[in-house]
Amino acid sequence: MTIDALPRSCRGVYGIAVTSELTGIGPQTLRLYERRGLLTPARTSGGTRRYSEDDLVRLARIAQLMEDGVNVPGIQRILALESENADLASRLEGSERGSAGE
Repeated sequence: MTIDALPRSCRGVYGIAVTSELTGIGPQTLRLYERRGLLTPARTSGGTRRYSEDDLVRLARIAQLMEDGVNVPGIQRILALESENADLASRLEGSERGSAGE
């Protein structure tokens, strides 16, 4: 899949310095979040991290959970459950549309 085929919100366009400035999260913390599996930014062919709009939204969610006192393993679990819930809701919506067309 080429980058042009990706939805715009998924395209990694921001470098780590810009992402840090936009989110207020330091570059070292961004690297730590990646090492801990909280997010996986895209990489250029040279290995430079590129963050997407979706990554910025995820970072805002991570920051909110941190502010609420949730630890990293808790954040990992919450994000996984939220993703699973969104997938299930999408599948349910698709099946309801399919049933309505019968």
